[in-house]
Amino acid sequence: MPPPVIVGVDGSAESLAAAEWAAREAVRRKRPLRLVHAWSWHPRQDGEPATAAQRLAARRALRQAEERIGRACPEVRFEEEQVEGPATAALLRAAAHADLLVLGSRGLSGFTGFLVGSVALGVVARTARPVVLVPAAGRGAGVYETAGPERSRRRDVVLGLDLADPCDEVIEFAFEAARDRGSRLRAVHAWQPPSPYGLGPGEIALIEEPWRAAEWRDFMAAVLETWRDKYPGVEVVETLTEGRPAAPLIRAASGASLLVVGRRIAQGPALARTGPVAHAVIHHAGCPVAVVPHE
Repeated sequence: MPPPVIVGVDGSAESLAAAEWAAREAVRRKRPLRLVHAWSWHPRQDGEPATAAQRLAARRALRQAEERIGRACPEVRFEEEQVEGPATAALLRAAAHADLLVLGSRGLSGFTGFLVGSVALGVVARTARPVVLVPAAGRGAGVYETAGPERSRRRDVVLGLDLADPCDEVIEFAFEAARDRGSRLRAVHAWQPPSPYGLGPGEIALIEEPWRAAEWRDFMAAVLETWRDKYPGVEVVETLTEGRPAAPLIRAASGASLLVVGRRIAQGPALARTGPVAHAVIHHAGCPVAVVPHE
């Protein structure tokens, strides 16, 4: 059996939006869907484990997700799982066997339920699998997914393209997402004039200011040419701007169906981090954000 799309479920509005998004994505990918609820064991003062109440809450959260999925995407095949242990560890274990992990996000307000800030960000920072963070319908999650297939296809997939380190895993994820949705792909790169210190021969920054943008544009076209050939049905729009990358990505994501960014995998657990661009768009973007890890 192919690896499933896995979604964390806790009964919150954000996790229900994530469950619906994950169901539609599982259908697009032709993958099974697995609903996962994580809960931690805590003994009562009298020594009896409080498992009955926790299992009841888990069952309620899973049932709510099942009902949401049944209304929105009745054709999806799914199973459910209750896992015990700290939420971050439980979700990391689940992600290790997933094609994709989907979690609910509240953006600037933090995360809710068992996806409290450090948990969701901890999963994103440590897993080797792609993670999609989905906002509740109030921030746009329901607009692009529930307004019908024609509306969804008109909304771009946005790729945060780092031309200093163009990663195949990130680019491929974005192209496949655009292809599966029948969407246009908008590739966004923000370039910054680097400090003169550390420049080597042939650096773009050595070119006079008026020509730098043109050089970056040619480089961007060259990087994307192979992917255009591989995905001929995907229309690609290139957006090049000067400055820090987070702001133009957040602007592009305001009307998008998905924003895709990369995260470099750290060489040790102590070095695991989300990265400044991924961290910024997770908290501010008005659409689902896919964080794709890469070496």
